[in-house]
Amino acid sequence: MTEENSATVLSRTPISTDPAVGLWWGLLGVAAFSLTVPLTRIAVQGFSPLFIGSGRAVVAAALAATALVLTRQRLPRGVQWARLAVVAGGVVVGFPLLTSYALISTSAGHGAVVIALLPAATAGAAVLRGGERPPAAFWGLAGTGALVGITFAAVQAGGLGQLHRADLFLFGAVAAAAVGYAEGGLLARELGAWQTISWALVLSAPLMIPLAAVPLLGRPVAGTPEQWAAFAYLGVVSMFLGFVAWYRGLAIGPIAGVSQIQLVQPVLSILWAGLLLGEALTGAVLLGGLVVVLCAGLAVRVRLAAAPGRRSG
Repeated sequence: MTEENSATVLSRTPISTDPAVGLWWGLLGVAAFSLTVPLTRIAVQGFSPLFIGSGRAVVAAALAATALVLTRQRLPRGVQWARLAVVAGGVVVGFPLLTSYALISTSAGHGAVVIALLPAATAGAAVLRGGERPPAAFWGLAGTGALVGITFAAVQAGGLGQLHRADLFLFGAVAAAAVGYAEGGLLARELGAWQTISWALVLSAPLMIPLAAVPLLGRPVAGTPEQWAAFAYLGVVSMFLGFVAWYRGLAIGPIAGVSQIQLVQPVLSILWAGLLLGEALTGAVLLGGLVVVLCAGLAVRVRLAAAPGRRSG
């Protein structure tokens, strides 16, 4: 069966090759993601974290399934399903659930600083996944950023050597998302950008639907209009449309430039926390976020500088 008469394959529409267009798509994706932490903080005030973390994935999976059917995307093959399971475990299951539980007991600003470790963690996961051997400076900067993030979390918890359970959830969320992003970035070269996150959402739906239903047993879900709006944003934008914009930006490239836009996400999240939640933008939060972002940015730059051929596509 040829591609021309296939009912399961639709030729892809060429996308722009203008780097400026890629940067704008990437910035749009980061702007969408920057609201995730503050809005999760709003949603957990009225809903179970299990309902938020799994329910948002169910909403996104419905949108993803519709898009896949309407565009007649081909099914993944063989080992691609296992790799999609890794992506789903990281960015569909792990990150949303862990951050939802963390933000019950910690501020959005605090969460944004810890999650600022994500760009460096993603770079590290990509290095390990790709079998690269970056210079020692990369690991030094990534390690420094992680140390600063851990120290910040400990000091905020009451002193060195003390970490709240919320911080452990946040560190777990960073690790899960880093693995999911790294594997998803490689898989997107085979399946397509938005198709990768869509298949990951669909694959996780049989697990997430029962998890979302558990908090509903025996009691109705009650929430304010503001909390429902936050939940809707998390499902429609944070879990789906944001990924569409983000992966489209990466597909247009250059990946080296677009990926670094992610470094502004924690800064935007901290600002949103102040505007939407009235959280005080303390010097500790601003300094912690700045240092973590700086270390992450330098680590990514060192890795890119050491990449063979400095390929950007």
